[in-house]
Amino acid sequence: MPSIKPIYHPYWLWEETNHNMWGKVNDRDAALLAAKEFTGLHCLYGMFMARVVHEWQYSCEHNLSQTAQNRRAWLGHAACALALNCPEDIVRQAWWMLTDKQREDADAQAETFIRIWEDMQCQNDQLAFQF
Repeated sequence: MPSIKPIYHPYWLWEETNHNMWGKVNDRDAALLAAKEFTGLHCLYGMFMARVVHEWQYSCEHNLSQTAQNRRAWLGHAACALALNCPEDIVRQAWWMLTDKQREDADAQAETFIRIWEDMQCQNDQLAFQF
């Protein structure tokens, strides 16, 4: 796979901002419980990761093209934001409430959808090159 060049977009284009990824919630305990349950269900979690990589162009370009950052964590936070409007700081806390197996399964889902996103980027680059 060719290396991915970093792509930057201003924060006001990031789709994640419309889903409370960097916001607050009224009931932190309820949000933490919901995030723990959601992230522990790796197939459901993966379905929302798939939606993120297909629906959030600007957020994904900005975050998944930064290969030095923890892209799995970002994608997981984004999936929770899309599904639950849950801020990423709560998702980080919920992550450590999961079993090792649940974290491994969630990471595998994230890796799958990061590779899918990378493949889509390569296909787009190849199409652009043909014209």
